[in-house]
Amino acid sequence: MTNADHVTVHGLRITRDLHEAEAALDEVLIRQANLLATMVRARREASVGPFTGQEALLRLAASQKAVLHASGELARVHGKLLDVGREVGSGMVDDCPPKGATGSAELPAGVPAVLRVA
Repeated sequence: MTNADHVTVHGLRITRDLHEAEAALDEVLIRQANLLATMVRARREASVGPFTGQEALLRLAASQKAVLHASGELARVHGKLLDVGREVGSGMVDDCPPKGATGSAELPAGVPAVLRVA
């Protein structure tokens, strides 16, 4: 394999892993939101005090804030990786995952089978 092939292969792997990391953070936010709703619903339906579990709810909210911060940092990583891709000529100019992406990076058309990554 030539150096250009190595750059392409690593670019594809980085793209795939980046999209999976972005999708994972979104999934965490969804699951945390569901947990928050379940916790509040449980408190209301169990007819316990209005502040029962309040510390746990506050900690969950702090956790959500931390994940949102991590998501912002990952977006910055994405931007920097775009710069690196342009600099090394990886041919991978991917401004963001396609709308509704599930985290599995699609390979561009024309990528030779030998360069496809598992």
